[in-house]
Amino acid sequence: MFVILIAVLLDVRWGEPPNRFHPVVWMGSLIAWAKKRCPGDCENRNGNKLRFLWGIAIVVVGSCLVGSIGWIIQVGSSRMISGELVPKPFAWVIVVLVQALVLKSCFGISALYRAGQSVFEALSQEDIPRARTQLAYHLVSRDVEHLSASQISAAAIESVAENTSDSIVAPLFFYVVAGLPGVLIYRFANTCDAMLGYRTPELEWLGKPAARFDDLLNLIPARITAVLMIAANNPFRREASSALKTWLRDARATASPNAGHPMSVAAGLLEVCLEKRNHYRLGWEFPPPTRADISQMLVLFRRTVWLAVILASASCQIAMVFPSRSTP
Repeated sequence: MFVILIAVLLDVRWGEPPNRFHPVVWMGSLIAWAKKRCPGDCENRNGNKLRFLWGIAIVVVGSCLVGSIGWIIQVGSSRMISGELVPKPFAWVIVVLVQALVLKSCFGISALYRAGQSVFEALSQEDIPRARTQLAYHLVSRDVEHLSASQISAAAIESVAENTSDSIVAPLFFYVVAGLPGVLIYRFANTCDAMLGYRTPELEWLGKPAARFDDLLNLIPARITAVLMIAANNPFRREASSALKTWLRDARATASPNAGHPMSVAAGLLEVCLEKRNHYRLGWEFPPPTRADISQMLVLFRRTVWLAVILASASCQIAMVFPSRSTP
């Protein structure tokens, strides 16, 4: 419980650590190193098979590596708590701080909030070029050159909603169910997908294993996030019924099996239409969003995050009070 709370407080107070000390940056460097050494020619079928197998190897070897590091840290923590390595009065402090620092590196509450806020501030000043720049730099990979203010608002809302699951709820979920090995494996898979999971000739087959693994890992967290967003907004308000209706109808409209869940709920709660042209329209009966809706999304984001933190902390506490029956 204390690990989660301290990790969140560290993130809110200090944000992201420098790149040279950031485990996710190290993961990205490892993935980039492996990508450069990918065999096979993307222009022929046999080459694509080799690239697909190389993609599987990146996911499997990388997951085993980061999972092993997490396991070593967790086992070392257990030995500290037992008093084998450090006197007990100091052991708890060291264990909590070390695990909190590792966990903190696997989510980005303040970074995501600031990214959304930067787009909102640019739109508030009617600086569309800067809003596009902030959106592309922090939140989306799509082409933003010709987006209008409303389309920028929609893209920002979509990204904050989706990343509420990917960047906060999912890491907390995997920490609760599988400890540091689980959260590090999840973050590696998510980073792999972010770097390799694109439908370009070069990455189509190389990134497919990472994309599918990331989809699998996010199946439960994405749906938990949708429920948390409704609960955080107050399930007894009128918007909750709009969110539920939009969720059930539009969640499968996106290419991703997971992104549509938090995004469609956000569309229903804010009562706006979130559209990516030629791809999907979520909440099609509502008007397009404005910059004010980004601000409302950030309020919903904060509430959802704190609800997720409370529930994750409570789950850890319950697990400590009621250990597994298989435990002697």
